Amino acid sequence: MLLGEHAVLHGRKALVGAVNRRIAVTCKARKDSKIHLTSALGEYSTWLDNIEIIPAFRFVLTALQQEQEHLSCGMDMQIEADFSADLGLGSSAAVTAAVMGAIFNLSRRKIKPDKVFDTAMQTIQAVQGAGSGADLAASVYGGILCYQKEPQSVKKIGTDFPLTVINSGSKLATAKVIGIVEEKYNRSPELFSGIYDLMDKSVTAATEAIERADYKYLGELFSINQGLMDAIGVSNYLLAEINYRLRTEPGITGSKISGSGLGDCVIGVGKLTGAGVPWQVLPLEFSETGLSID
Repeated sequence: MLLGEHAVLHGRKALVGAVNRRIAVTCKARKDSKIHLTSALGEYSTWLDNIEIIPAFRFVLTALQQEQEHLSCGMDMQIEADFSADLGLGSSAAVTAAVMGAIFNLSRRKIKPDKVFDTAMQTIQAVQGAGSGADLAASVYGGILCYQKEPQSVKKIGTDFPLTVINSGSKLATAKVIGIVEEKYNRSPELFSGIYDLMDKSVTAATEAIERADYKYLGELFSINQGLMDAIGVSNYLLAEINYRLRTEPGITGSKISGSGLGDCVIGVGKLTGAGVPWQVLPLEFSETGLSID
């Protein structure tokens, strides 16, 4: 997530990008109705006609439960990721997109990105109770996107920009953070609507800045939106410290929280050129590749 977090849940636009880290889901049909899952989180078995959902595999199993009418047999499913789920960065959306693509492929349905997105979105909403779909859109379509949930719109921006991503080392579940913010929104809807309008305008301005490669102004927009994220209550001492430290680097033009907040990552426009910072810097770049089927 680049810009528009939380505002996107209220009809505003968001800016989101796919990064060059992949989740691979390999599916092999079985002769019985057993579902056997293997991943870095462990192994788990259940049955297609009576899927029991456990927390570690809740997105995968909910997707299978949702699509079981299209499946005529069980499967062995192996999930491999070249990044940790602890980092956030849309990993739940990415695994849901990959699993849904595998299910479509196994059931011999045509892989249409819009259909995969819509079906995977139902899974995410069933698990989380809420969600914008912005990170799912990046996972399915790839690239940098200007995304709107209601009315739904996905516009790919044809370029990228230099990015620095710092892992804060802490994480709070997205659904919990959304609940905290929504409670505050309900107490002050007019004030929050004004903040969300500013986030929406920032997305429009940032889209134009990316297209003309104006990274100085893009960084300024990031820093403004860090203030807006602070205003809705999703920053904390650690995230503020990372942001202010990052902005002292000569190669960084601005920075903000990425995602729902109260943990996860901080993103900066530009690249570190000095000795670095005392936190984990993730070597990420944008990727044009979303869902792909081999």
